[in-house]
Amino acid sequence: MASVRPERFAPVVADWFLRTLRAHSEFDTGVIDLLDTPLPTDLTDSATATAYRARLAAADAFVVITSEYNHGYPAALKTAFDTAKREWRAKPIGFVSYGGLSGGLRAVEQLRQVVAEIHMVSIRETVSFHQAKKQFDAAGETQDGAAIDAAERLLGQLAWWARTLRAARTTDPYPG
Repeated sequence: MASVRPERFAPVVADWFLRTLRAHSEFDTGVIDLLDTPLPTDLTDSATATAYRARLAAADAFVVITSEYNHGYPAALKTAFDTAKREWRAKPIGFVSYGGLSGGLRAVEQLRQVVAEIHMVSIRETVSFHQAKKQFDAAGETQDGAAIDAAERLLGQLAWWARTLRAARTTDPYPG
């Protein structure tokens, strides 16, 4: 979860996506909430950063839940990407975004450039919630059919890329 703002909406979106994700047995899911992972913004090493990189290294795939702030992604997310290096390489990443009229899609388009630079594979399908606070009921459920469908497609693509890239990294280590 990328947002670290007080009164953030991220937990609503993340909880919905996690329920969807956990219905797929091929995934063993962990959560990194950047609010609870205080990474040094000057990128110095710390016990938190070391533990964070170890979690990334153990993972085969990632999904970022991100808001859009001022037509971009949260600063805490950039720090999270920059804190690691080789741990990201040759691994797939999907995006679930939320926001106002754009649904966070401008942030996702910027993030695709960042993840390409760190040698990740960006999943084409994206889940986005436009006017996100209106898309969820009091129980944290959504009736947004486009988002529900996109989540299923994203997860299918993510699973395929995770399997394929894990096998490739095992038999032929990534040269980056």
